Amino acid sequence: MRRDSIFYKLFQQQPSLIFQLLGNYPANADDYRFDSVAVKEPKFEIDGVFLPPEGKPGGVYFSEVQFQKDELLYERVFAESSLYFYRNSERFSDWQIVIIYPSRNIEQKNTYPHRSLLNGDQFHRVYLDELGDIRQLPIWVALMVLTTLEKSQAPEEARYLLTRTQQEIPTSSSEAIIEMITTIIAYKFENLTRREAEAMLGITFEETRLYQDIKEEARKQGIEQGIEQGTVNLVMRLLKKRLGEISPEIQNKISQLPLPVLENLSEALLDFTSFTDLENWLQEVKI
Repeated sequence: MRRDSIFYKLFQQQPSLIFQLLGNYPANADDYRFDSVAVKEPKFEIDGVFLPPEGKPGGVYFSEVQFQKDELLYERVFAESSLYFYRNSERFSDWQIVIIYPSRNIEQKNTYPHRSLLNGDQFHRVYLDELGDIRQLPIWVALMVLTTLEKSQAPEEARYLLTRTQQEIPTSSSEAIIEMITTIIAYKFENLTRREAEAMLGITFEETRLYQDIKEEARKQGIEQGIEQGTVNLVMRLLKKRLGEISPEIQNKISQLPLPVLENLSEALLDFTSFTDLENWLQEVKI
């Protein structure tokens, strides 16, 4: 299960989730953004960093999602974080580190050399299996716990979270949560297609308000610009929602596809999890 990408999406869509885990909100928590940064000399790639707004005071939060044992994790994390803060100390008023584990048994054994940092108030260890009943947790935190559940338990809890989302969350925000729940289940059951994962949860993407809005827009564009161009616009919107920005080269390839192939792509993209899936599909398509 590709948890790194799931947690990356969670933090991108809801940066304040990190503060929900800590139970401590800075005054400008809602203005933080999630990003990855690089530090040169030596070069480190830090994948999870929560940054305060540009030009405004605030601390920087380094995060690491660790689902496999790494006996040198703390050595690396402390080195990366300290160096990045050293290079950018004029930008931040403080720094903190958050390590997210599925359980305590994943943590590295030799913690003694780091005892002062580990026991200080700048370092936080979150064990997802100790957060409590998934049904009682804030919805975004519950999504993180959902990634840790056994296959026998996950579908039932996912369906519960879907129902809760539809009852508690405004429509403008619920679509992102429904998408995350479906993605988690599709990743957990790797042999399932996107369609099969949706069937397991009792939903289909075509039933969501997002899809209906896009479909209606495509219909209007189809009337005004021609059905084929309207379908191109629909496919582009769905791909952007699923994968992010699409390169001009790929957009050009898609725009040249005939209508029947475009319709096939609108179905196939529901199973895409990366740009590689899209590129492979375009290479294999026969026109």
